[in-house]
Amino acid sequence: MTAPEEPVNGPVIRDNRRIDPVTGQPRRGKHAASQPAGGNASRPGGPGSARHGRDGDKGSAPANAVTSQEDKPAESTPAPAPAAAAPAVGPLQTQLAERTADLQRLQAEYANYRKRVDRDRATVREQAVASALSDLLPVLDAIGQAREHGELSGGFKSVADSLQAAVAKLGLVSYGQRGDAFDPKIHEALTHTYSPDVAEDTAVEIFQPGYKVGERILRPARVAVAAPATGPEGSGNAAEWPSGEENN
Repeated sequence: MTAPEEPVNGPVIRDNRRIDPVTGQPRRGKHAASQPAGGNASRPGGPGSARHGRDGDKGSAPANAVTSQEDKPAESTPAPAPAAAAPAVGPLQTQLAERTADLQRLQAEYANYRKRVDRDRATVREQAVASALSDLLPVLDAIGQAREHGELSGGFKSVADSLQAAVAKLGLVSYGQRGDAFDPKIHEALTHTYSPDVAEDTAVEIFQPGYKVGERILRPARVAVAAPATGPEGSGNAAEWPSGEENN
């Protein structure tokens, strides 16, 4: 028979901590172990000696009130966010090239539109000016006839000069002089004769001067045309170009 265990003198402290304060390792088996009061007190630096010093004035504290750094719950560290997938460079470059091409096409279309609008405006202005000046041609013809006969004087001369200056400022140009080479594009031949004094078809007389604005002919110059003589006696073919007849 075994000898009966001697009763332990002093209080019994039950340590219910799951982490061993000395080794820092989790305890296995039963969490509560009965230890005599002097068990941990004899271990230098043990929890018994530290607790004995603290309990000197305040009395003994519960065993589970003593916690160590290992008993505190570890702060949760946020997991690093997964790296965002890098955007595909190929599709972005394709879209950039498409947008750039669209902008270039729009810029070219806008430039062409501006050129077309400016050209249309110039054409409309030229047509309006030409229409207004065409109505003034009979007045200019009357002024020219009065000037030839010496009847342009006094206040009438001042008005005529002002009118001619105004129409010249709008681009109206008078043309047609005796001796000019006949050009069917800008001349209208009212008569045709033959002359040995000319080497080509020539306007030998101006019945009405011609007028133009820029390249637009408002009225061709009405002239008498003389062709070079080719006949045996220095005359042309009368059957082809009868003298004094209107040539249309």
